[in-house]
Amino acid sequence: QVQLVESGGGLVQAGGSLRLSCAASGSISSMNVNWYRQAPGKQRELVATITRGGSTNYADSVKGRFTISRDNAKNTVYLQMNTLKPEDTAVYYCNLNLYYWGKGTLVTVSS
Repeated sequence: QVQLVESGGGLVQAGGSLRLSCAASGSISSMNVNWYRQAPGKQRELVATITRGGSTNYADSVKGRFTISRDNAKNTVYLQMNTLKPEDTAVYYCNLNLYYWGKGTLVTVSS
């Protein structure tokens, strides 16, 4: 059983940046890692993926603004979010292999 803890959320003005972290209790080196988000009243959506080989993929809405990365030695995945917009406001969740989930971290972007 792998436990995930997200951190780094908070309140930021539009145009600002945040870096989210997802710390795992066990090794993530063999796993694909995803960041999802869920805005109030909306379905959870996939934001970014990094495969165990390091390939990345992004939702169209965040391409060019968000960067996902991983540090297998630290069992940690990051989501660097730049040029934030109010529509990025959501709870952000870390996910491993579509199986393990964290409890999320809230990101609020003010206009």
